[in-house]
Amino acid sequence: MRESICAMLCFFLVAVGCKLKTQNSDKVIKVKEINGYEGVSIDKVSQLLEERAAIHSINILNWDNYSYMPAVSFRIAHSNNEIWLKYYVEEKSIMATVADTNGAVHKDSCVEFFFDPLGDGNYYNFEFNCIGTTHLAFGGGRSDRQFLAPETIEASIRVQSSLGTQVFTERTADHSWEMTVVIPANTLSHNPGIKLKGLSAKGNFYKCGDATSEPHYLSWNPIKTENPDFHRPEFFGNLVFE
Repeated sequence: MRESICAMLCFFLVAVGCKLKTQNSDKVIKVKEINGYEGVSIDKVSQLLEERAAIHSINILNWDNYSYMPAVSFRIAHSNNEIWLKYYVEEKSIMATVADTNGAVHKDSCVEFFFDPLGDGNYYNFEFNCIGTTHLAFGGGRSDRQFLAPETIEASIRVQSSLGTQVFTERTADHSWEMTVVIPANTLSHNPGIKLKGLSAKGNFYKCGDATSEPHYLSWNPIKTENPDFHRPEFFGNLVFE
């Protein structure tokens, strides 16, 4: 009898351990390659993502004090050594007050892509408010960031938002918007010559709005910190470029 109880207890502990391991494991996206479309318009990029890339949700509420959860999803693919992204957002209010490249876009209605190409803890934080104003820096943590030059960002990265490009103060009531982003690999200036095809990288995808009437902080891969902090590469998921 005693041996049976011990065996059952061991089985239970192993099962719980396996469940916890599964729950805590990092997510994985196989980033599809889309061939044969060099130099296409951003409208075509949007269409191809719709047709050929899987959709993923940004729906992790990591912090109890920020319970508002907009509906947010995205698609990602790569083509001709470019990263293609498309975000879909439905939220109660929208705001776009920042027009200057590398400005504090996280205070507006904002989507973000943090990308660690080599999986070594050094990452790029691509941040876009809902009219496409871009913030981009590189480094190994929140306090160790090097901004990329605005002229480089503006010349290299293509962004198209369904909300246009003009700033506006907060608009309440329900809103939905979409954004398509094209990031050439040569924008990754701290990794010269990098090739996306076959790359095993790390990253996370976010939705935030620090200065909106309902501040929120959502992520694709869970973040286990006491307070909101997206600059935590140890909680990035896995991005496998086919």
